[in-house]
Amino acid sequence: MLRIRGLSKRYGGARPRTVFTGVDLELVAGEYVAVMGESGSGKSTLLNLIAGLDHPDEGSIALDDLRLSELGDDELTILRRRRMGFVFQAFHILPYLSVAENVSLPLSLLGVAQHDARQRVETMLREVGLASRVASRPAELSGGELQRVAIARALVHRPDLVLADEPTGNLDADSAAQVLELLRGQVKTRGAAGILVTHSRIAAATADRALTLTQQGLRVITPY
Repeated sequence: MLRIRGLSKRYGGARPRTVFTGVDLELVAGEYVAVMGESGSGKSTLLNLIAGLDHPDEGSIALDDLRLSELGDDELTILRRRRMGFVFQAFHILPYLSVAENVSLPLSLLGVAQHDARQRVETMLREVGLASRVASRPAELSGGELQRVAIARALVHRPDLVLADEPTGNLDADSAAQVLELLRGQVKTRGAAGILVTHSRIAAATADRALTLTQQGLRVITPY
């Protein structure tokens, strides 16, 4: 599903800095991996590279047989819309849209027919436990509920790859545990590959395997 080989990223300017070098990673469909690392280690940068939002200085990223370096900006945008789902720490739920309207956004961008989109949104919200919140506005939801909306939005278009960047960073312990269980369950059920970036060992323990990102690449955490 995902193959990363020899990935390196550096930042220039007055104080050039190597973020990381030699990152290798392979994910298959249905695999859920946690990536840990100290603040500033480049975890979010790694996700941006995988999503095609930034470009590596060295190495390659391939989703199936598609090498991201061979795609133009428009092609990368289409790839993200069709085959990737994103969950962020800050939720990024639009406050002026209802829960259902927020979740349906990826389907609207893909041109899915309104009737089909409505059914898929209703099914997705039922699966994340928000069937009764379809018409609610984000201001009426708790933090845990907002992250459930974000997960539903990330998965409603059935992506092949789910990228989650500190999805429980703004949640209390109970809500975080529920969201982590839900995220893992949804990735597994749908046969997607998932990458969870987190600073929490508790969160990392929900993944199939955990890695730590260092300046010299990814290292296996055993035990985690």
